[in-house]
Amino acid sequence: MRYQISGKQIDIGEALQTHVKTDLDAVVDKYAERPTGANVIFSRSASEYVCEATIHLSTGLNATAKAHAHEIYAAFEACSEKMEKQLRRYKRRLKDHHRDRSQPVELFGASSYILASEEQTEDAEPDTLQPIIVAEMETQIPSLSVGEAVMQMELAGAPVLIFRNEGKEGLNVVYRREDGNIGWIDP
Repeated sequence: MRYQISGKQIDIGEALQTHVKTDLDAVVDKYAERPTGANVIFSRSASEYVCEATIHLSTGLNATAKAHAHEIYAAFEACSEKMEKQLRRYKRRLKDHHRDRSQPVELFGASSYILASEEQTEDAEPDTLQPIIVAEMETQIPSLSVGEAVMQMELAGAPVLIFRNEGKEGLNVVYRREDGNIGWIDP
């Protein structure tokens, strides 16, 4: 597995890098079968250290965790515990579905746009109803089953996931509802 361990405006020593590799190896060997890579980024936020970790699995799914602490090792330990919990849930769900994905997740390219927010007073009318595009990027839309899409959304900690349904040829959406349940839009 490839590791990319870095710090944003802080120095990461060899001892911390060795500790991160050893700890993540233990977690990944226990719960994930074929990881391809891991990114770990350390940064500072006021008086706290922040650790963000992402593990890329060979199935195309990603597990992400983030933690804060006053010491850098404590931040990594908290992040590692969150990652272990996510991977344990992922493995349990795979066993519950009795289905292993033999092929990697197929990804399709799409355009993604960031629109400017309009901060206007209540009395003012907008000049045009066309939004202002701030940025345009490429994004990837995975081809997944509904169960895998829900799992990917939860692993990423995202409120919404757009995916191409393997059973059908259309785009679908899964999202977290305000009541805590998961919604699925199948047009």
